[in-house]
Amino acid sequence: MEQHLIRPHGGTLVDIMVDEKRHDEIRSESRDWPSWDLTPRQTLELELLLNGAFSPLRGYMTQAEYDRVMREMRLPDGVFWPMPVTLDITEKFAETVEAGKPITLRDQEGVMLAVLDVEDMWTPDRDAELKELFGTTDPSNRAVLSHTSKTNPIYIGGALEGVQYPLHYDFPDLRATPQGVRSRIGRRGWSRMLAFDTRYPIHRPDVEATRAAAKEANANLIIQPMVGEIVREDIDHFTRIRAYREVKQNYSHQTSILGLLPMPLKMAGLREVMLQALVRKNYGATHFMFRPTLSAENKGETLTPPQDEIRAAFDEHQEDLGIEFVPYENYVYETDNDQYVPASKAGKSIKTLTEEQVRSRLQDGREIPPWFSYEEVIAELKKTYPPRSQQGFTVFFTGLSGSGKSTVANALLPKLLQMGGRPVTLLDGDKVRKNLSSELGFSKEHRDINILRIGYVASEITKNHGIALCAPIAPYEHTRAAVRDLIEPLGGFILVYVDTPIEVCETRDRKGLYAKARAGIIKEFTGISDPYDVPVDAEIVIDTTELSPEEAVHKVLLYLANQGYIGEDKINA
Repeated sequence: MEQHLIRPHGGTLVDIMVDEKRHDEIRSESRDWPSWDLTPRQTLELELLLNGAFSPLRGYMTQAEYDRVMREMRLPDGVFWPMPVTLDITEKFAETVEAGKPITLRDQEGVMLAVLDVEDMWTPDRDAELKELFGTTDPSNRAVLSHTSKTNPIYIGGALEGVQYPLHYDFPDLRATPQGVRSRIGRRGWSRMLAFDTRYPIHRPDVEATRAAAKEANANLIIQPMVGEIVREDIDHFTRIRAYREVKQNYSHQTSILGLLPMPLKMAGLREVMLQALVRKNYGATHFMFRPTLSAENKGETLTPPQDEIRAAFDEHQEDLGIEFVPYENYVYETDNDQYVPASKAGKSIKTLTEEQVRSRLQDGREIPPWFSYEEVIAELKKTYPPRSQQGFTVFFTGLSGSGKSTVANALLPKLLQMGGRPVTLLDGDKVRKNLSSELGFSKEHRDINILRIGYVASEITKNHGIALCAPIAPYEHTRAAVRDLIEPLGGFILVYVDTPIEVCETRDRKGLYAKARAGIIKEFTGISDPYDVPVDAEIVIDTTELSPEEAVHKVLLYLANQGYIGEDKINA
């Protein structure tokens, strides 16, 4: 039935799920094995290994495999593979791991998903890895910051045995395995498949572009967006998938299907694009196209390489890849002819909207014109994308002890409360320590746990359209980034760096903490014996030696008004 389909990468679709007998053996034998609770990103990558999307991989790479992939983009048997696939763990958990012995891999609920027979454990050269994957080690680079904040320092590799797939209660009918998709297109007699990936909702220009590309490639179409971890400006996948289902009605059911790909985005340039193509090949695609993305929030930094660079890479590795790259062509609305045409062939009378402009219209409550999108799609977006004036948000103050964080946060609190319309909650560092984190000390690990707890509470407040004011020291960049990633998909996140010089902070120290730290009485004190990572992504910077609390609050309120979270008329009310 499937003989006419493209062969999986490496020749065979891998199946590492155990049978019932082995399943029972693992349940019995694993009681005393170390268990690693996977992060959401790691759960997605494990699913791609278990369901064969990462064929021909049968587990996580060892150091020798990792090194060759990083150096040559080849597996030990010479098969082309552009990206490392490893399991990263903490130094503390690494103390429980031994080569030659198994560990269990569990989801966030403690459900066992797989067994890893550990073959290798090592500490990678982080700078070399960043340079090879992202082309830079600059900590302010968005991809670098995301990678370093989400990746633990120790890597382990080895073969996997799958116990069960990760559970998904959302859209189960769209979550077919590669074998499931292959069987479906095989039954239809299809052989040429164009896989289209986008992180954005699909509007009329995308429909025209994908129809034309599929026709040009003489292929049927599989709309296969990546879902799971998202980046800051992405609309949550629940909303996007509902919108995809609506827009799917504008494609022929006889020539197209809709499916989801549980794959995290790493922003790793050409290597990642080629990996995404290989994964689509394992799902049965012969052609691959995606909509390029541009981050306006990061000063124009591209999240995907230019199309001509991708074309050149695919041409160079075409024999290895075995799947064709189809460039995405922008379509625009030609007003004179009342139709969509390729931008390269359009006349002067045209209309178009960028994704940033679409989001801006949603945030401001303005209409999205019917020439650009479909009524059903717009309705789905409006359900869960209210204007910013109705969204929740978090104002997260960070700075040294004594910098004035709590003072400014406490001064901001009544200003926001008197505006009304949203509940406001202050999560002050000292109060959180007494109530939410009373059992924690001040080690690096405990500081991270404390900040992540604050972030979780703030995310729940933000999700429910409230305002959270947070004022911890939050000294570490990776932890602040994790909190941002937690909150931004749910509403606004405004990082305020209170940049008060340490000399001034010491003069304000009523508790004598700085003096005790300099005398060695207090260990691991931020700014003295423990580092403070200066924020590189703060929306607002305040120096309280130059601004009074009232002036600092006014600066924050102006930013909130400019971004549409509050009305300008409320600032001086």
